Order: sequence, then structure tokens, then C-alpha cells
Amino acid sequence: MKLVHTELSRAIIDDTVDYTEWIIEAAESFATFVYELKNQCDGIDGRYVLSDADKELGISKNMDIVFDIFSIDINSKKIVNKLYEEMAENYNEAILNKVSKYQEELEERNFYAIDSTIQKVASGLGITALGMENCLKNLSGGQRAKVILAKLLLQNPEVLVLDEPTNFLDKEHVEWLAEYLQTFKGAFIIVSHDFDFLEKVTTCICDIEFNKMKKYKGTYSSFLKQKEFLREDYIRQYNSQQREIKRLEDYIAKNKVRASTAQMAKSREKKLEKMEKIEKPSFTSKPHFRFNCIQSTAQVILEVNGLEVGYYYPLLPKMKFDVQNEEKLVITGFNGIGKSTLLKTIMGEIKPISGNFKFSETIKSIGYYEQDLKWEDPQDIPLNIISREFPKLTQKQVRKHLADCGIKREHVMQPISTLSGGEQAKVKLCKLILKPCNLLILDEPTNHLDADTKEELQKALTEFKGTVILVSHEASFYKDLATKVVNIENLCIKKIR
Repeated sequence: MKLVHTELSRAIIDDTVDYTEWIIEAAESFATFVYELKNQCDGIDGRYVLSDADKELGISKNMDIVFDIFSIDINSKKIVNKLYEEMAENYNEAILNKVSKYQEELEERNFYAIDSTIQKVASGLGITALGMENCLKNLSGGQRAKVILAKLLLQNPEVLVLDEPTNFLDKEHVEWLAEYLQTFKGAFIIVSHDFDFLEKVTTCICDIEFNKMKKYKGTYSSFLKQKEFLREDYIRQYNSQQREIKRLEDYIAKNKVRASTAQMAKSREKKLEKMEKIEKPSFTSKPHFRFNCIQSTAQVILEVNGLEVGYYYPLLPKMKFDVQNEEKLVITGFNGIGKSTLLKTIMGEIKPISGNFKFSETIKSIGYYEQDLKWEDPQDIPLNIISREFPKLTQKQVRKHLADCGIKREHVMQPISTLSGGEQAKVKLCKLILKPCNLLILDEPTNHLDADTKEELQKALTEFKGTVILVSHEASFYKDLATKVVNIENLCIKKIR
């Protein structure tokens, strides 16, 4: 465990740079102190003292506390080297035993295969294509997610907890992850809306319905069959109990005041009180989307000429294409190549490196869906978010629109940050459908969405009479609605119809 520049990790392993090092054999006992140091130093330039013989430590804004996945292994290697040096000067049995101990630890951890292990995982998740020497601050959110996932897998934990791990992965990388998990020796828990992925990797499904969690053994397809059967059975039991409750209540109401039947009515009242009530089935209503279109008379909606996009350097070659009126243009390419950056540039959030683009003068309003779930105030509630955006709507109307988008009544008044990714995405879609526009620009709108919501969104985009620019990695989602597909890996344009 060390305080190092993040970009020095490889150099430390390879011994190609000089750096200040403190070897800590009891790393775990030192963790609390290191975390405290990090909290004190976050974002602050200056000099700091590590309380080990008053050793001074320089901290800059570009420095981070790194619990490197191989830090203990690296320390062990350093210790072994120092022990070998001692043995060369003064051989004894104690040093030999200590060397053997550390050597066994390194071999158990497969330390000498670190390079090949890193390469295997990085290649499988598409990180090598980004450049292994690339600085993290230059990567997109999707690219960083890949790096985080790779680091997690390389730690080789006993238990993996993965929340929507396929959101930022291409098809081939999803397949690689599925194969990895199939041979993973530990246990894992996955939250995912990628049903094909779940079918390949799961041995049991935990499903939440009717405010209860139930565990199903088997594959995802097996779970669907079991769930449908149990759902029908649950509804039958609920309806049967409701009939029994109604019968008892009617008898009590009719016979409670009669002297001859009062005792029997009281007996039935006690039976009703002791009855374990089955909760009413609360199915999430299927969402409904309908985008509000403003017609445009222009033939060409957007012209892109020699456009280069990126942050510090171009991510893509110069681009030249146009978007026709009422066209459904889909932009594809592997995750991290710069699709989101292209959309942000077109929306004016990022300045182009060179080249230009021009919207038709008839475009008065653009509906933009960002893939990141970011909110100005994480404690704000959906009701206020929509009301503030559309002040002419009554609270009743806002509630109806949220319900139409599949937001449950109890979630309308909850802080937005406490909702699931799918619920937050539905709130964003609600904002989008309420805004009349000529052009819809959507960046991976299917992330976090369930099958029913995806189906309704696909239908709404198909029926939209305006122009659509869509970034998506789900071919099954866009194949039936796209009129043109642009693959920005090779700038190949394919006209569908």
C-alpha cells in the first residue's frame, strides 16, 4: 500500500522509475490512517508529513491514494529483494525461511503472471483499444466504467456485486464478460436488464414483486415461466380471500345487532381479525410515451462538415454527413470511441476542435436525452422536477404524466437519487415527451430500462413525425426504427430505407 501517482502503477511494477516508498507489511492496520490522510489532502496542493520518522510527502491535485490491486504483492517483491541482499551479505536460516514465505505468497497470488492477466482482462473489456497509457481524465464516462470493472475483476474477490455491468459494453465485450463469469470461482450478484446476458450467467434469480423478494432456481427463462405460474396462483389466492372477506363482512353487518345471531357474528369477526391478509397485487403499469412534434419544412435538418470532436485531442477522424428531415439516424461504434462526445459537441456543451456543423433555421426546439443520470439537486422529487420545468401544468396533470411514463405513485414524492436507474430514466423521458420539438437527440436511452419500457420507447420513436438522432449499442432496439445508420468507427453510412 503506497501513496503514488495513478499513472505510475505500471512503472512501479516494472521498476522503471524512482519513487519514495514505505514498505508496510501490516497493510490492513495502516488503511484507516491512509484514508484519513486522503480526506485531509483531497484537492489541496502542498507538503504533508507521513508520521514515520517525519518523512515529508508532496501532495498535488493530480495525486490520489491508490489501493493498488497488486500493492501487497509489489511490497512482497520488494521485501524479497531486500532479503536476498541481506542473504548475500550475511546468510542465515531465518532469512531463508522468510524469503520462502514471501516467495510462496507471490506464487499463490500469481504475481509473476500479472502482465498477462492484466492484458487478458483489458483486452476482453475493450480497454486496450483506448490505450493503456491514456490518462483517466481524458476518458469518457463509459470508458471509465470499463476501467473500474476491469480493476474489480483483477482483484479476484470471493464475491462480485455488479450493477448493470453491460450498460457500457459492446456485444463482444458482453460475451467475454459472460464467459468470464461462467468460470468465476466465487459468487456474484448482478442487477441487470440485459436478459440475454442473464440467461448465460445466472443460476438463480431474486425477483421483487408484491413488496416481497422471492428466489427462483435456474436460468432467466426458467424464472419467467415459474414467475408467471406463481403470479397467476397469487392472484387466484388474493381473489379467493377477498371473496371470503366480503362474505364474512356481509354476515357480520347483517347479524351483529340480532340477539340470536350476535354470538356467531362475533365469532366471525374474530376469525376476520386473525386472518393473515394477502396483499393486493400491485403491478407496475406499462408505460406509454408520445413525443410532441413540431413540424419542420426544411429538407436538411443538420449539416456536419469536417467536424473533429474531442477534449484535448481528436477522438475521431473529420466527419462529414447530413441529417434529412424526418430521418431516424442511428450512430453506432464501440463504447468509448466518442459517440457521446459527438452529441455533446452538436448540443454546444463541448467546443469542436475543428470543422463546423449547422442546424436548419427551422429548428426551434431540440429534445436532448443524456445517458448520465445527473440531477441539479439529488434530493429533489420527480413531482417538483417536472413542475418546475413545466409550470403551467397542475400537480394532478404532472402526476398523470409521470404515471403514464411508468412512475409509481409512491415514487413521485421520493428524492430522485433514491430511485432506481430505471425510474430516474423514466423521469427524464417524462421531461422529454412534454417538450414540443423538431428534433430528438438521444444518447443510449435504453440503459436501465426494462423490456416493456424499451418496447414502448421504440414504438414512440417510430411514430415520431420529426427527426431523430440516436446513439445506441442495442441493435435489437433500433433495427426496426432506423432509416440510416452511421458507424463512426469507419464513418460508414448505411441507408436502411
